[in-house]
Amino acid sequence: MADLRINLAGIKSPNPFWLASAPPTNSGYQVQRAFEAGWGGAVWKTLGDPILNVTSRFAAISFNGQRVAGFNNIELITDRPLDVNLKEIYETKKKYPNHAIVASLMVEPKQEKWHEIVKRVEDVGVDGLELNFGCPHGMAERGMGSASGQVPELVEKQTYWVKEAAKTPVIVKLTPNITDITATAEAAAKGGADAISMINTINSLMGVDLDTWNTIPHVAGKGAHGGYCGPAVKPIALNMVAECARHPNVNIPISGIGGVSNWQDAVEFMLMGATGVQVCTAAMHHGFRIVEDMIEGLNNYLDSKGISAVTDIIGKSLPKYSDWGDLDLNYNIVARINTDVCINCNKCHIACEDTSHQCIEMLTDISGKSYLKVREEDCVGCNLCSIVCPVDGAIDMIETPRELPPMTWNERQSVINAATQCKADITK
Repeated sequence: MADLRINLAGIKSPNPFWLASAPPTNSGYQVQRAFEAGWGGAVWKTLGDPILNVTSRFAAISFNGQRVAGFNNIELITDRPLDVNLKEIYETKKKYPNHAIVASLMVEPKQEKWHEIVKRVEDVGVDGLELNFGCPHGMAERGMGSASGQVPELVEKQTYWVKEAAKTPVIVKLTPNITDITATAEAAAKGGADAISMINTINSLMGVDLDTWNTIPHVAGKGAHGGYCGPAVKPIALNMVAECARHPNVNIPISGIGGVSNWQDAVEFMLMGATGVQVCTAAMHHGFRIVEDMIEGLNNYLDSKGISAVTDIIGKSLPKYSDWGDLDLNYNIVARINTDVCINCNKCHIACEDTSHQCIEMLTDISGKSYLKVREEDCVGCNLCSIVCPVDGAIDMIETPRELPPMTWNERQSVINAATQCKADITK
């Protein structure tokens, strides 16, 4: 059995699965239930000046029969008194000393406010702090959350203020509602952050009720934008984690967040550079016990790969992740249909004929039976047919023999530019 322990910038945990700062970590009762179930750590629901919440607060989108493919909330930070939260944090840490408890914090962008809350929270024995610069609704309108997180200078300054007072590791939680998340990740690193976490929720409006014309959710007939999370945001989160993990000026550990629903998702985030992961929507959908399957699945996966420690997989896929200009223009694959598996639903033919390169033919054999065949010389290897095919194994994407040596767009442009410069020099 592999060693699942992680150490995120000095915060130790028995496994890489943490609950994110959210409704599941709203109280000591919940966090203690989570630790009993097997979660390695929890980021306490964001502390600050208690606020007033509204009802209703949540909405979800289902897709193709899958419940909660995406989740939206307009809930704010804790509405419970700070003293109550601190008492429960102290009691929980005392009862579970080997589990990671990180306090999420959000206050006005004032040095004295940060110093005050840091001291009060660290006095109860937390393992670390997470600065919430990501909440996109409610708090942002008050100058906090993503209102700070979208401005690199504010991220750097507030991180620095926290580091002035903090004795425990400081994680900066980043907003995805920005053009380039590496800019704020770099700012956090400059401010002295020990780690970053990403992503917080994405600005969203879940939907509109076609009968009442109310937004979903609504509060007495009025709605507001909220934060989007859940499985649907995973590709966005994974990309942002990877971009920060490979950025030379970030170079601090990452806690991956965004659509992590099972052990496979966790492995993907860690392969792309995350030291551990945080989970919210999946726990809200299925309960705390899902971590049992996550731990078992991760253990089995590592054992099958002959990997002795989960930390050995961190960042292993980063060398395979690059920019478009570094991709090989002369690499080719084509689709090949396995007629013994194909059920002749014709979805691949329709998709290719209507929206791709018209290279799948409908043919008839000598017995009069119809079948599909790819005209491989015209196939561009786009993968669309294999994506829409409902039958596993019916379509394979096959690498074809090379006719030309590897060449990237950047290499091509370099040769063209050199030739152009040479021609210009000759004509002088």
